[in-house]
Amino acid sequence: MKTVEFVITGRVQKVGFRACVRKIATDLSVTGAVFNLPDGRVQVYATAEPMILEKFISSVYGCPRAVIRDVKVSEIPPRVFEGFSIIKNEGRFSTGP
Repeated sequence: MKTVEFVITGRVQKVGFRACVRKIATDLSVTGAVFNLPDGRVQVYATAEPMILEKFISSVYGCPRAVIRDVKVSEIPPRVFEGFSIIKNEGRFSTGP
């Protein structure tokens, strides 16, 4: 298992993007979380097998109404998540142990 963090830039807020990301994650059995950042970007934490993560990241480009300009992906220390969540307030999500 591998955990990545990625930040998506573009028109990705107020277009149903987080729900789309959660649906893709659930369909692929990816665990993690997605949330809006104050600057208009969206941040995602995801844990799965490396090949599944690649498919997950490439699949988010297919979300309707979103216009993705850039995706920056970073590998982070492995984390265990229960399911895949939409976090309503980014201040309530912690990446610490």
